[in-house]
Amino acid sequence: MIILSATTTILWIVVIAVIALIILGGCVKIVPQAQAFVIERLGGYLATWHVGVHFKLPFFDTVARRVILKEQVVDFPPQPVITKDNVTMRIDTVVFFQITDPKLYAYGVENPIMAIENLTATTLRNIIGDLELDETLTSRETINTKMRANLDAATDPWGIKVNRVELKNIMPPAAIQDAMEKQMKAERERREAILIAEGEKKSTILIAEGKKESAILDAEAEKEAAILRAEAKKEATIREAEGQAEAILAVQKANAQGLMFLNDAAPVDAVLKLKSLEAFAKAADGKATKIIIPSEIQSIAGLASGVVEAAKGEKNQ
Repeated sequence: MIILSATTTILWIVVIAVIALIILGGCVKIVPQAQAFVIERLGGYLATWHVGVHFKLPFFDTVARRVILKEQVVDFPPQPVITKDNVTMRIDTVVFFQITDPKLYAYGVENPIMAIENLTATTLRNIIGDLELDETLTSRETINTKMRANLDAATDPWGIKVNRVELKNIMPPAAIQDAMEKQMKAERERREAILIAEGEKKSTILIAEGKKESAILDAEAEKEAAILRAEAKKEATIREAEGQAEAILAVQKANAQGLMFLNDAAPVDAVLKLKSLEAFAKAADGKATKIIIPSEIQSIAGLASGVVEAAKGEKNQ
């Protein structure tokens, strides 16, 4: 009996020691990086544990919530919204948020993710309701900024900071999408036609400018050629005139020299009269239309008879 009692006692001691070790092991908590533990004592908030080793009282202290402090991303399903011009479309959003206060996050709202989703849907409807369809499709950045500001202000009491809000997809109705595609196609065709017309216009302008420059060059070449021809003709005329002047000058010099020789020879009156008669004979050779008869015709006739007599005397001799 004594041996059985000792064995039972040892067994109980071992069991109690194991239970004590288990309890003590449960009282030691290690908080990992980027996490926080919200601790309650007897059902009330006690403290927030951050990275490191912590100890709690058994049976009194409990870990109420483990909070992740890293930035988190939530992709919400598409939400139906109505624009200012009564067009219904569906928009899905992506929210980037981070928990800044674990206590407020644990006790601020029952389901924070659902609360953010509902708040995102209502905020999106309010913003889109003030915009028309075209503005909605082209104002993503404005909508993102307004939603981030509204959500950040609304989730601040929950210990949540909204860093970014992005519109993932904007899905108009099928009829509007078809109309938009037709409009885009027409716009592309219009731009193509404008580009083609501008190309043809530039080509025509370049061709016309080329013809203009060619005509100008031809005219300038013709002008230069005409100037050269005129200068050549002028030069030829000048040379011809100079040649005629030199010829006249040579003739006049010859005549002057002949007169000088004649003057030096001292001709008698009979010779002079004979030369005058020869000149009269040349004037009356039948080519002139008018004949001028000298007033001293008797002296010329006497001269002629004298010459005849002289000729006869030479013949008799």
